[in-house]
Amino acid sequence: MNFDISLYLVTDSTYHNEKQFLSIIEKACAGGVTLLQLREKNRTGREYLDLAIKVKRITDKYSIPLIIDDRIDIALASDAAGVHVGAEDIPVKYARKILGKNKIVGATAKTVETALEAYSSGADYIGTGAIFPTTTKVITKLTDVKTLNEICKAVPIPVVAIGGLNIDNISILQNSPIDGIAVVSAIMKSKNPKIEAQKLKRKLEDILNKNKKDIIK
Repeated sequence: MNFDISLYLVTDSTYHNEKQFLSIIEKACAGGVTLLQLREKNRTGREYLDLAIKVKRITDKYSIPLIIDDRIDIALASDAAGVHVGAEDIPVKYARKILGKNKIVGATAKTVETALEAYSSGADYIGTGAIFPTTTKVITKLTDVKTLNEICKAVPIPVVAIGGLNIDNISILQNSPIDGIAVVSAIMKSKNPKIEAQKLKRKLEDILNKNKKDIIK
């Protein structure tokens, strides 16, 4: 399945009302986000689905795949592009079995072993981190860039770095064979999400293009 994982926005609605939240999503999509994950840990199923449907209207407008964190039922009900599962969520092989071959299944992996297991179970991409401490309420364990690079080299599917990444620190990924980055606060807390997305995308493209040239050498 073809999709662009280079600038992956993972949402956080904690600090915004719904109108503000949807406005940020719209601006981020207009700014160049290539994949969007709706992550809602504390909503009821009905609330989660209602928000997913509203977010999908926006992502569809910009032809951006919508990924639902954890909840396969919400992904199916909202006709999202796929689901992302973490270490404590339903295993990849069952997510793939339920969703079928035409949906995206992403997985979190912090080691080469778990990345290989996710790939063999049917994952389409791997999310690895946290590279830096985060301000989200999700409990994270730091992952060094060396481990990130080893995971990139071990699996033939896209790998995206996540965790505290922003315009000021993504240069740490220079020379890393990543396929993209996932950001939360860098865009969700930005005063101008569209401009921030544009700036991130430009800098990221420079890094990814340089990395590809270095790999070819």
